[in-house]
Amino acid sequence: MILLHHITTLMDRHAPAQTALAHSPSGMHFLRRSAPTGQDANVYRPLLCLVLQGAKEVATSSRILRVGPGQSLVVSHALPVVSRITEATIDAPYVALVFPIDLDLLRGLTPDVSPRIGQGVRDPFAISLCPRDPAMEDALLRYLHQCESPETHRLLAPITAQEIHARLLLGPHAEPLQRLLWHETTASRIFAATRAIQSDLAKPLAVGDLAQQVGMSTSAFFEHFKAVTGTSPLQYQKDLRLLRARESLRQTNAKVSDIAFTVGYESSAQFSREYARKFGVPPRQDRVLHAAE
Repeated sequence: MILLHHITTLMDRHAPAQTALAHSPSGMHFLRRSAPTGQDANVYRPLLCLVLQGAKEVATSSRILRVGPGQSLVVSHALPVVSRITEATIDAPYVALVFPIDLDLLRGLTPDVSPRIGQGVRDPFAISLCPRDPAMEDALLRYLHQCESPETHRLLAPITAQEIHARLLLGPHAEPLQRLLWHETTASRIFAATRAIQSDLAKPLAVGDLAQQVGMSTSAFFEHFKAVTGTSPLQYQKDLRLLRARESLRQTNAKVSDIAFTVGYESSAQFSREYARKFGVPPRQDRVLHAAE
């Protein structure tokens, strides 16, 4: 596969000893692992992830998706997930690319696309899994080539980036993205709710108030929130709090108690218990282990 070879070459050139590369000219991220991994918790934001070789699992508290070679997944909402690479060897490492989705660009294209909502089986989950799409792979490869020189980066890459977004609205990922972009759909209301939670993680979450804010009854909001995100509103907030705390813990020298308070915990002991339950080690030990890597 040409795209696989190109990304492997880029990683060999720019990050030969690393498992990830943030490719600044394109805005993409490339991932490569030579062995299966344990579970890792992260926040997925709107993105296209294309697995070129190997396989991985992505899970929330109620859903598990298995992504094989050539398959892609699109994430429409910010989601706390747990993922692990399940197939990877030294001779055939796991290789994937992540292309961030520009929701404003998608919104600008939506009026020119025929609606897909209501066609086929409707699954509200914010992650959609699709088979190989050679046309999308070709567009991604052209985009990468165009990012290699200043002239093509300036003149051609924006056009191809728009093409990639258009293909998201024309291909198998179209329906979940259109549900998100159309106003007053369930997906768009849940998206607004997730944005509200993210805007102030330290604020206590009143599910009834949030439901009212997005124009839904509490029972309907709870049901649809879990269908879209794969978790409950309170668990969603807790996962985001812990992930934000881990980021602060690893990137700053702030006290553990201060970090706990910043993300909304009133008890440092409770924070440490839940952190250890989520990540396998307590916060102070995690900081030491990360510094030693």
